[in-house]
Amino acid sequence: MKYLGSVAALLGLAIAGWLIWRDDPVAILRLLEFAGGGLVLAALAHIFAMLPNAWDWRSLIRDAERPSLATMLKLVWIRESINGLLPVARIGGEIVSFRLLGRVGVRPATAVASLVVDMQLTLVSQVVFALVALGYLLELTSSDAARLAGRLAWGLAALMPVLLLFVLVQHARPFERAARTLNRVTSGKVYALVGKSARIDQSIKLVWRETGVVIRYLFIWQTLQCLGLALEIWIALRVLGSDASFATAFVLEALIQLVSSVAFVVPGNIGVQEGGFVVIGGMLGLDAPTCLALAGARRVRDLLFFVPGLIFWQLAERSFGLPRSMAAKPGNANVK
Repeated sequence: MKYLGSVAALLGLAIAGWLIWRDDPVAILRLLEFAGGGLVLAALAHIFAMLPNAWDWRSLIRDAERPSLATMLKLVWIRESINGLLPVARIGGEIVSFRLLGRVGVRPATAVASLVVDMQLTLVSQVVFALVALGYLLELTSSDAARLAGRLAWGLAALMPVLLLFVLVQHARPFERAARTLNRVTSGKVYALVGKSARIDQSIKLVWRETGVVIRYLFIWQTLQCLGLALEIWIALRVLGSDASFATAFVLEALIQLVSSVAFVVPGNIGVQEGGFVVIGGMLGLDAPTCLALAGARRVRDLLFFVPGLIFWQLAERSFGLPRSMAAKPGNANVK
């Protein structure tokens, strides 16, 4: 398991290289050259997805501890950068976010609850958007592709009860129960954890009881986030010379997001993203060179946003907020 991320990355890199070699690398390079500075414009459009992401995550934190939107936007940037580029199985960003939330005054139980519910609601919304996208494909594609889309739709529909069960399980106090079991196994050595786990369970239930917050998260902020990502795809397609519609971009983005979540062990989704664009784009009538050039445009986004995000993360570890241990010292100048 230690080298799983590295092996997955190498395998993904080999798949990406094979796809590019198979589908005329010269044509792909020409498309990217033709797009030129338009790729930067497409990458900068990512901010329209980050803003609603920061807002909806922020809404899951109670008012008394809620950081500013600017702070949450920085945390989204760091979280996406870590999960997008590092071999951390797409949870390293959450771990870092938990630590940095504590440095801006968010209690541990509240921080964990916001991250857990954020992941739960994101998964639910991704499945819903993917089902919408597959429904569009069923209306648009040929009979063979339609059958494939139909099978995928049924598979995703079957996931919905699992996701709903996952949500309902939170009301059974899973963190507290797991901690109690571990406490018995270790002869009471982790008893202190039980209290914290109970607070986490309670915090998660309190978030889910905010029905208005949950509904706005799913139907407003997650929708705006998905539309922002689709805008990024649509601009990239346009500068690559394609006249694809915004609906095509939405379908591509919704399904790519789901594929990326499934293939979470592959750092940067290397190979997975390229293969996903080729398969899904082909079903939408896009040729393979355009799909691979589009995947290349997404890599440009990663370089412009995520590499600086990793650098900012290192700076934030030294200067982000003020650790509570320091704030609690009687001689600290910031303590009133």
